Amino acid sequence: MKKFTLIAALIAVVGLSSLASAAEFGSVSAKSWGKTADGQEVILFTLTNANGMTMTVTNRGATIVSLTAPDRDGKFENVVVGYDSIEKYDDKTPYFGAFIGRYGNRIANGKFTIDGKEFNTVINEVSHNVTLHGGKIGFDKKVLYGLPTVTPFGPSITFTFESEDGDQGFPGTLRGTVTYTLSNNNELYCTYMAETDKPTVCNLTNHSYFNLSAGDLSKDNLNATLQLKINAEKYNPVDKNLIPTGIAPVEDTPFDFREFKEIGEDHDADCEQFKFTGGYDHNWVLDKGITEYPEEAAVLKDPISGRVMTVLTTEPGVQFYAGVALDGTNIVNGKPVNRRAAVCLETQHYPDSPNHPDFPSTILRPGEKYTSTTVYKFTTED
Repeated sequence: MKKFTLIAALIAVVGLSSLASAAEFGSVSAKSWGKTADGQEVILFTLTNANGMTMTVTNRGATIVSLTAPDRDGKFENVVVGYDSIEKYDDKTPYFGAFIGRYGNRIANGKFTIDGKEFNTVINEVSHNVTLHGGKIGFDKKVLYGLPTVTPFGPSITFTFESEDGDQGFPGTLRGTVTYTLSNNNELYCTYMAETDKPTVCNLTNHSYFNLSAGDLSKDNLNATLQLKINAEKYNPVDKNLIPTGIAPVEDTPFDFREFKEIGEDHDADCEQFKFTGGYDHNWVLDKGITEYPEEAAVLKDPISGRVMTVLTTEPGVQFYAGVALDGTNIVNGKPVNRRAAVCLETQHYPDSPNHPDFPSTILRPGEKYTSTTVYKFTTED
């Protein structure tokens, strides 16, 4: 830990500093980005790959603040939603760009059982009586230690986290890392690793909101023209508390994205599920299941800019959230982020898995290592 503390301290003192650079591989720089509400120093890192693609990420919640990608004409624009100051992240926000843990998505009634013992986690989505994204103080709100580097593969940064036994009600001390690598093939690698000293549950992910057209986030239903394909024949229907009720086929439903279609095509359909969620906010059961190496899960295309984002993962599920709860109260670059202005594709194990023995298990035991990798690959088409 001392090495990470020293790096953070040096950055805070000197302000903008180039930590590593190699023209053919990319570069990393860092600067002080103010303090959290409780006075902790925050650092903003900038990763630039050999092609000029950039990502800014802060050690506050290992949060991705911006990510540029070229359009069909080679113009780089930001394609994720993020604030311009750390103070805005201290307010209530919809997890823009955040690292999510210990448990991504929802746990019903804030309860689960391991080896016959019941655990009660902090309920932070009171309206649905669930633990959402790790509880009231999840990993998205923790200030982490970041170690940047430049490799022949591209610039990279590793954040180290530790969550003590009982944190938000979860058992066991969980230690691990999340690493973001901006490859020189215009790919963002998100690699997670964790270990525990007691049986616990673990489900880590990233909550970036994507807008491939880099358009005006204040416009309603921008994602209506986005085209999406999800490699899944099944999905998880949910109840009124957004908890899965099982697994169902997508065929003959608005949830069928086995072939490319515009997100808005069925978004306003008379669908019982949409009465619970307001639109797409469900987990898709990926055909590939759990894999050793990342395999294609979904592809998002924007015909306006020509940008294509392919999502590959080792995870068995992906939560497609179409920004249906965005309501204009969050201001980015001086403009409100309105309903359906951006979309999330959160790779994960299924929601509420600890309470569904028929779902892939999220239990992590001492001596085991949790690993997960997701890749967001950016290309273009005419």
